[in-house]
Amino acid sequence: HTASELIKLYDGKLEGGEEDEEANVSVAGRIMTRRLFGKKLAFFTLQDETGTIQLQFEKSRLGDAFKEIKDWTDGGDIIGVKGTMRRTDKGELTVFAKEWKMLTKSILPLPDKYHGLQDITKRYRQRHVDLIVNPNVRDTFRKRAMITSKLRRLLDEQGFLEIETPVLHTQSGGAEAKPFETYHNTMDMELTLRIATELHLKRLIVGGFDRVYEVGRIFRNEGVSTRHNPEFTSVELYQAYADYNDMMDLTESLICSIAKEVCGGLVVPYGEETVSLERPWRRVTMHDVVKEEMPDFDFASLDLEDPESLVKAKAAAAAAGVPDVNRVKSVGEVLNLCFEELCEPKLIQPTFVIDYPVEVSPLAKPHRSKPGLVERFELFAVGREHANSFSELTDPIDQRVRFEAQAEKKAAGDEEACDV
Repeated sequence: HTASELIKLYDGKLEGGEEDEEANVSVAGRIMTRRLFGKKLAFFTLQDETGTIQLQFEKSRLGDAFKEIKDWTDGGDIIGVKGTMRRTDKGELTVFAKEWKMLTKSILPLPDKYHGLQDITKRYRQRHVDLIVNPNVRDTFRKRAMITSKLRRLLDEQGFLEIETPVLHTQSGGAEAKPFETYHNTMDMELTLRIATELHLKRLIVGGFDRVYEVGRIFRNEGVSTRHNPEFTSVELYQAYADYNDMMDLTESLICSIAKEVCGGLVVPYGEETVSLERPWRRVTMHDVVKEEMPDFDFASLDLEDPESLVKAKAAAAAAGVPDVNRVKSVGEVLNLCFEELCEPKLIQPTFVIDYPVEVSPLAKPHRSKPGLVERFELFAVGREHANSFSELTDPIDQRVRFEAQAEKKAAGDEEACDV
């Protein structure tokens, strides 16, 4: 039996002090707490994957085995117990042990039960201990598995095909990020770990698949924070004969369906915030959302052909407190800096920010009616980016010009520029 099975089986049964003497149950798990009452009575808390249940040991029932469990066990040990079921006078469901067996001895003690494992660094570096003493972390793992499972199911139902693409690349591409580098001894070849699955998935579209996706690990040799990890899982998908408006609709639909199943609804708590996923989500251009924070300056009114426009944009950004404006070389890059610094942290409710500058979107299609911009969106919530998408650039001449610009940035020392 598991702990949860026994709790469910005896829900509403047994009065305080009553025992089911006909029961013959067995449980196994980790000792989390031990309470000894002299030489004749002990209560343990046993934890398995499904929850916890109390164990009761009495010398009158176990004989010499009582001394063994009292003297030889510690918190963290994994034991097996057989016995009957009873409810204590205080109403707690309990396995009343008739026999027990040591399954695995724990050499090191568990963290103190009152303080737990609080050090965040130790929790991440000793994740197995974190899982033992913090049950809510195990619940996070389960929800993550539910998310990826539901995501795959939804995409499969809509005709998408999941295909695994190479992790080792001869050239990094598909994103502006610094790659991890490695070396293939047999092939005498320098390789990088993928920073995106984009280019290989696009080749599948070229090859004749209309809808493809991959849920896989991505590697970027960059900083570590609560927002960025050098190794992470992403889902990347491509659909022929669709644009960024279709992708926004699909993104909303996927996330809302997953939230209903995993969270039980569309109102989700996150730290001190409460996020409502009720549709439709807000859609706002980057120009407009930046103007909300810089009402006295309008990027959309600038003449992109006029060199003075860059000077004006940098001056306005600096006056608004945006750092590092002098390191960028175009109006679009200044606009993007202003958005990241002034707007992104304030986007708590789900928001699609659309129509990005072409300078920061080397693979996106030019906007059909707005020069200097592309048909791209990013999804933000709780002050963080959660999705990035765009209408794909299909003009080979324009693509070559973009790649040449990326090559110039790479040659100038930009480690995050795409290899071309």
